[in-house]
Amino acid sequence: MIVDPPQSAGLGLLTRNAPLHCWAWLWVIAGLITTLSAFLKVGRDRFGFIAALVPPAVWAISYLAAVISGDYSRGAWVAVWYLTSHVGVIMWAATVPEHSVPNAPRARRAEGG
Repeated sequence: MIVDPPQSAGLGLLTRNAPLHCWAWLWVIAGLITTLSAFLKVGRDRFGFIAALVPPAVWAISYLAAVISGDYSRGAWVAVWYLTSHVGVIMWAATVPEHSVPNAPRARRAEGG
């Protein structure tokens, strides 16, 4: 998306504020935050999930705005796709309980010593 942005039909809400290749950086930065959050301790990855939700939610809102304004009638299907395949899956993944890896057992001391 950065080097060769796709057609911007339905993304008028975004492209009025910045070119599409600039919006692609939103995906890159969110991906980096999400990746770094994956290495945090269990329960501290909240910001990673939030960062993962932002780009597809922004895209879905833009497509819904295009449908409402009449600029892109097929945008509703694209918005539903982003909301179900991206936002919905991320929200489901955020509810899956995590389990930390137990500490390694300590070696027993030798008796009588």
